[in-house]
Amino acid sequence: MTDTHLLSRQDLWSLEEYAAKRADYRKQVMAHKKHRKVSLGPNATLYFEDRLTIQYQIQEMLRIEKVFEAEGIEEELEAYNPLIPNGKNWKATFMIEYADPEVRAAQLEKMIGIEDLVWVQVDGFDKVWSISNEDLERSNDTKTSSVHFMRFELNDEMIKALKNGNALSIGVEHSIYTHQLEPDSETRSSLLNDLD
Repeated sequence: MTDTHLLSRQDLWSLEEYAAKRADYRKQVMAHKKHRKVSLGPNATLYFEDRLTIQYQIQEMLRIEKVFEAEGIEEELEAYNPLIPNGKNWKATFMIEYADPEVRAAQLEKMIGIEDLVWVQVDGFDKVWSISNEDLERSNDTKTSSVHFMRFELNDEMIKALKNGNALSIGVEHSIYTHQLEPDSETRSSLLNDLD
């Protein structure tokens, strides 16, 4: 059984086609991405991925690397398809952002484990904690990474409650970095589109 959420070679444009469509397509994707970004305080951001953001990422990688052979395209699909939500979850890139490299390095040492302390919560239900970095370990005993890939698994009752209007909160709960918020209506609406 194939997952209809995933991308296949048939969903992608050739390098020539993409070159012709890229400017308009890029505008469309950037407008879409605006409502998939959630700032958790001043130094952490969740970028929620979906089929469109991942298709754009793949098209850009193929363009940059000038990949047009089937094998290379399949490799990109294999690498990026796991980042597309499957209708029962959200998938996101979590970035810890400090402009000053020295400050960033010092903070990453203090933020060990933060990738497991990000959550989403549907009003009336328990928090759903992030499942992080399933592809590879991004932290060690001395520091965390500034980039993590996360998955949030929702059950059918949570999805139904969200679609019926229950509030959604998103947060992070680390000893030195704690923030939470309710996403704005456009972001909420965009995230609900990921759910079956």
